[in-house]
Amino acid sequence: MDQEQLKTAYQYVIPQHGISRLMGKLAESKKTWIKNPFINWFKNKFQVDLSEAVIQNVDDFANFNAFFTRALKEGARPLDTESTLVSPVDGEISQIGPIKGDNVFQAKGQKYSLNKLIGNDELAEPYQDGEFTTIYLSPKDYHRIHCPIDAELKAMTYIPGQLFSVNHITARTIPGLFARNERLVAHFDTQLGPMAMVLVGATIVASIETVWSGIITPPRGPAIRTWAYEPEQIQFKAGDEIARFRLGSTVIITLPKGCTKWHEDLQSGSELRMGQGIANS
Repeated sequence: MDQEQLKTAYQYVIPQHGISRLMGKLAESKKTWIKNPFINWFKNKFQVDLSEAVIQNVDDFANFNAFFTRALKEGARPLDTESTLVSPVDGEISQIGPIKGDNVFQAKGQKYSLNKLIGNDELAEPYQDGEFTTIYLSPKDYHRIHCPIDAELKAMTYIPGQLFSVNHITARTIPGLFARNERLVAHFDTQLGPMAMVLVGATIVASIETVWSGIITPPRGPAIRTWAYEPEQIQFKAGDEIARFRLGSTVIITLPKGCTKWHEDLQSGSELRMGQGIANS
């Protein structure tokens, strides 16, 4: 076992869901003596920039969740209208490129199953040999998730799982990380064809919330669940907010083969801002 594996070994034995529930309760507290020190500590530790936020005074946030999912000033994230696909979040590209059969690249020496990631073989089938990108949201980032292209919501799948932390070290050391963690998969129809957006949970991610169904996790359950939506029932324009992480994690986009080409300057480690162009058809 190397040093990186030693650093993550404890995550196999800690009460991941219990810790996350506790953090969720703290993040929802409106008591000034809890929320203000918590927000100030977090802001200073992770160098969170509030200059673009609508609310900039720590005292004015109702609780930590309100701070973490803070809205930005209008115009803070202009959309690249010259690109077919824009980044749905602020973050850093963990991986980007082709899906090889059912295999999605996680990190050097690590890959995972597309079918397991999506949780439904039929819904995963369009992305065999397709394209993907994995975007990691760090603690300092803006944590609202937006639609990367005009899209119609077709279905949503909740997949129970573990709650390993999601960062560069765990991606390199925990096999099948993204297909093991609890996650929510939103299935869309777009001008490029089908598109899946996978919202991956992690340790201390208190919940994932969508604009169409509210908080999805928790409550958690032992079984995979899929909700189907009527045609034209739920539609989004590029840049519309679709979800929020209450404490952050990772977003994975999957697309069919040959429908798009990633911008050549994007690679593992590239930093993104929501609305920045990432691909053309």
